[in-house]
Amino acid sequence: MRAWFLYGNYDGKKNRPRFDMYIGVNLWDRVQFLDDSEVVTKEIMYVASTNYIHVCVIDIGLGTPFISALELKHLNNSIYKSQSGGMVPYQRKYMGSYGEYIDELGRIWTPYNWSNSVQIDTFFPIDSLSNNDYKLPEKIVKHAVKPLNASLPLQYYLDQGGTNSISFYVYLHFCELEKLQDNAVREFDILLNGNSWVKSVVPSYLKTNTSSKESPVKGGADGELWLSIERTKRSTLPPILNAMEFYLEKDMSELPTDPEDFDAMVNISLTYRVKKNWQGDPCKPMNSSWNNVNCSYNGNNSPKITSLNLSSSDLTGEIAPALFGLKSLKYLDLSYNSLTGPVPQFLSELPALEILNLTSNNLTGSVPKALMEKSSLLLITDGNPNLCRSDSCEQATKKKKNRSTTAIVASIVSSIVFLSAIAILWSLKRRKHKGNVGGRTLKLKNRRFSYSEVVSITNNFERVIGKGGFGTVYLGYLKDGTEVAVKMLSRSSSQGSEQFWTEAELLTTVHHRNLAALIGYCDEGSNTALIYEYMINGNLQECLLDKKRAVLTWEQRLQIAIDAAQALEYLHDGCKPPIIHRDIKTANILLNEKLQAKVADFGLSRIFPVEDGSHVSTAVVGTFGYLDPEYYITSRLTEKSDVYSFGVVLFELITGQPAIIKSCDNENTHIVQWVMPMLERGEISNIVDPRLQGDFDSNSVWKTLETAMACVPSSPIQRPTMSRVVGELKECLEIHVAMSGKDLDMTGVNRMTSSNAIDNFASLDLESSMSFPQAR
Repeated sequence: MRAWFLYGNYDGKKNRPRFDMYIGVNLWDRVQFLDDSEVVTKEIMYVASTNYIHVCVIDIGLGTPFISALELKHLNNSIYKSQSGGMVPYQRKYMGSYGEYIDELGRIWTPYNWSNSVQIDTFFPIDSLSNNDYKLPEKIVKHAVKPLNASLPLQYYLDQGGTNSISFYVYLHFCELEKLQDNAVREFDILLNGNSWVKSVVPSYLKTNTSSKESPVKGGADGELWLSIERTKRSTLPPILNAMEFYLEKDMSELPTDPEDFDAMVNISLTYRVKKNWQGDPCKPMNSSWNNVNCSYNGNNSPKITSLNLSSSDLTGEIAPALFGLKSLKYLDLSYNSLTGPVPQFLSELPALEILNLTSNNLTGSVPKALMEKSSLLLITDGNPNLCRSDSCEQATKKKKNRSTTAIVASIVSSIVFLSAIAILWSLKRRKHKGNVGGRTLKLKNRRFSYSEVVSITNNFERVIGKGGFGTVYLGYLKDGTEVAVKMLSRSSSQGSEQFWTEAELLTTVHHRNLAALIGYCDEGSNTALIYEYMINGNLQECLLDKKRAVLTWEQRLQIAIDAAQALEYLHDGCKPPIIHRDIKTANILLNEKLQAKVADFGLSRIFPVEDGSHVSTAVVGTFGYLDPEYYITSRLTEKSDVYSFGVVLFELITGQPAIIKSCDNENTHIVQWVMPMLERGEISNIVDPRLQGDFDSNSVWKTLETAMACVPSSPIQRPTMSRVVGELKECLEIHVAMSGKDLDMTGVNRMTSSNAIDNFASLDLESSMSFPQAR
């Protein structure tokens, strides 16, 4: 197989991507470019273990992967045998001078001018295709070299520039081009790194012979390989060589997903015509494109699928029998689809199943008794009006059939009533669908605006102040002059619609001074809008990165951090059940005229119904750079996922840098990785935003850095709660204010004169003794 890549600055960004390429679950190679016009080729000899081959390009966060061309040539299984499943060509050379040549098997040959040698050629036809499985073209083998001094060997040095763990596969091709006299003998031995490899080679006249071995040859101490072709004692003629090939051994021993699980997933995808980006192997590589699929990895065994989330995937029809093939499945989420028919018996026979979520479908009949009695299973069936969790519904159905012969006249009258009811219910259902998220009816208690009022408020949608996947945000003015932000739902946004109503529902049920306030809404036909208080200072990301804006002081940054942390603390601890925001970032923290911070954009928020506080398995959403690594890898969402994202926000407040820092050579570095080396060396002056010009207390900064670091360990269990984070940040502000000699009632912070700011400080115990960290 050979893959071709030409970037050519196709996107106009002059940002050459780097990405990985896999065959199935095994890494083939990394693709990178020296310049925009470079044509990169990757080639491999690969022994397929299945009837299909998946070639995948994988995003590693360094640009969008692409591929220009892909070639595949089928080879005879008697040649190019690899013990590890693959070999990558390192050199493929012939001793002529025709230039680069591609043969019928797709091999690219390049000419080689052997030093201290004499080239010999022939014009006679060579039978190189029929008598040799390697099928070297005549143009390749009609040239050969021999040493300039007949008594010396042909020697070739190959340096891979690696370690002694590198292994080579070597293929040497010989064809006698000279008609030897009766007493002449051409015989030679082949040595690799001084060790005998093949003895007593006698080339055939005008026929190709190939010397190779199925076992690879280990490179020397630094990965080098010495080839020496030496005449034997009885030989009267020097050695020759027509062509040579060197390959690096490529380990392709990674096991794919369990075959039964793989077949089941393919059948599920075909049955439901799943619109997710499911390609390649479901479990490997771990950052592949199989969204909402989690696997278990058990040593040398094939990985097995343990979690499958098909929630809100537009599934129709009955529950697919193919699911029965997933014997290791622990979590299955089929909620919020349009599945019909009964709940199948086979679901109770899945041995590992622990959670089955069938919420909000159109399932009918009774839940199988065996499924109900499975003590280890959490079964959720809400939102299926025609589904019974007991035998009583079957009996009721039978009684209903027995009464089906009631009076025809009465049925005519009742039919009229029934049809009227259907019309009303259908209308209500449409309204409910617009205001229903996760099976919970939206109770919009805020003011309802007509669409004409929205047009008037926005002056016919005159000024755009923001855009997103849901639609566009416009600046507006109420009749009393109050500035508002009007978020209009795009009619073409299906995903945005779900996020839109999630946000609407949440903001009508939760209220906090550090959450963006919902003033009203519009729900008129296809025109849908949410109306918020307008935050004149925009979002925190703009304040930190826009060089034209006033620099936030250290006190202002700490207070903004406290505001945002208090909002998350309220969502986690003040709401029952808790709410996880899932998209905490500086762009979603808004600032009003007093620089009071309010967390916004709740379209991805998720209610956390797990009573023991462990986790919920859900689709991975959020923003790159702020995503909790544990959540990204496992799809297991916890309150600590918000804590990680907030830790990144803290680093941005401290450094003034974005979450993903792009260097001059277009290298992307995560802000935590950028801070760590300087933090270890104690270089606080290089970490803190230089625009502060040293106007901060170092002890306060150190404690804030420690708080940020505590938020971002890879393991969620090591992170603090948001309540603890709020406490730590308030201490950071106490330290700064105390060290600056200010009275908390007159702190000098720009917005501290507001009554709200004074309220924020009311909880600080200023009378108690405070111990401050020593200067580091």
